[in-house]
Amino acid sequence: MNDQTHTGDEHGALGDAEYAEFMELAAEEGFDLAEVEGDIAAAGHGPLPVLAVIGRPNVGKSTLVNRIIGRREAVVEDKPGVTRDRVTYEADWNGRRFKVVDTGGWEQDVLGIDASVAMQAEFAIEAADAVVFVVDSKVGATDTDEAVVKLLRRSGKPVVLVANKVDGASGEADAAMLWSLGLGEPYPVSALHGRGTGDLLDAALEALPEAPAQTFGAALGGPRRVALIGRPNVGKSSLLNKVAGEERVVVNEMAGTTRDPVDELIELGGKTWKFVDTAGIRRRVHLQEGADYYASLRTAAAVEKAEVAVVLIDASESISVQDQRILTMAVEAGRALVIAYNKWDTLDEERRFYLEREIERDLVQVPWAMRVNVSARTGRHMEKLVPAIETALAGWETRIPTGRLNAFLGEIVASHPHPIRGGKQPRILFGTQAGTKPPRFVLFASGFLEAGYRRFIERRLREEFGFEGTPIQISVRVREKRSKKK
Repeated sequence: MNDQTHTGDEHGALGDAEYAEFMELAAEEGFDLAEVEGDIAAAGHGPLPVLAVIGRPNVGKSTLVNRIIGRREAVVEDKPGVTRDRVTYEADWNGRRFKVVDTGGWEQDVLGIDASVAMQAEFAIEAADAVVFVVDSKVGATDTDEAVVKLLRRSGKPVVLVANKVDGASGEADAAMLWSLGLGEPYPVSALHGRGTGDLLDAALEALPEAPAQTFGAALGGPRRVALIGRPNVGKSSLLNKVAGEERVVVNEMAGTTRDPVDELIELGGKTWKFVDTAGIRRRVHLQEGADYYASLRTAAAVEKAEVAVVLIDASESISVQDQRILTMAVEAGRALVIAYNKWDTLDEERRFYLEREIERDLVQVPWAMRVNVSARTGRHMEKLVPAIETALAGWETRIPTGRLNAFLGEIVASHPHPIRGGKQPRILFGTQAGTKPPRFVLFASGFLEAGYRRFIERRLREEFGFEGTPIQISVRVREKRSKKK
């Protein structure tokens, strides 16, 4: 069937004939066709472009991030050093979706403000397609700001300069002074009150590339990209050295000793793989306070550049909250996922028993992830890593034809209908897979589908079609009641 191999540039995963049939069905069911088209287009695009927000502490970055994403999620506090569980958020402006990386304002006095800001900026720039550089217009450009400007110039990434805290016309002159940074026009905004943020976002979207169109069944050129991530000192460097067959990176008992990361091309399982940004956190950041925050930024940068995330967990210790955060970050980024339990050779039978119970209890959100038990020190079971990565990538790229999907959904609705709520029983009318990498489904329903029923649909999709090692994204479009024409 030709539709299955259609590249989907125009209609997500759908071929022309399939798309026409699908839209006809949507019209018969009373859906707004423009909205249906938008849903399919949104789900059918590849990874979203990334916008990083950087700047000194307390210039208003997190306030601006909250303004951009339209909700209060990024922590806003005058005291530097607030640890965040998340640093990446999805945003939408004028119908275009993109990701925002919030670098916060953490600083460590003993490292010096210049060093900490520079490290944050480097982390964010690596992950970004474009950068929003925030400067406090009331303070003006500082030496730290000048240092960040040098980093930005070296990166070659597009930059939008923001003069924040311009609350009225009187602050426009202060903003104009920032032309001296040599980054072009400073956009005067008040992140707190929303003044000027629309013009800023217009400029940011011009700097960002469009979300790439989906290319079904066609892998990107070059080696597949693998992010080796995990909390500090779980053995990432040891594992990389073992798979590389040589000492590529420094290994030290002290967490955070990894050198500046460089993408590593490694022969493994008869193929060349690119291990991207394998460092957990950089050298110098060896103090306990703040290390988790820097690790989160590094992980976000690595995951955004990768196709599959290999999350390393120390099997000799209890699964930590930070392990779970890193797994959640990989899932939310929509990457294929392999969990590698390191130091497996050191476990006795009792510890293995309890680890299985911990996995059942603490990693219940990712039962579909590929799993390998390895030893970075001895190389035990290292040969199982490549098959796990390949299986996860295959699941990540799996595509189900619309006809087969709807036959499956029909069986589900017939055998396991949605529970009745308030005297009504919502039904799935039809659906389509509008994207892969990861698989994205759009379901069209007669009413709201509860979260538990969506999870049931996901579980049944996995039972029927596999999708091993990949998250699945399901969005639901509810048919609105339409007033009868006179």
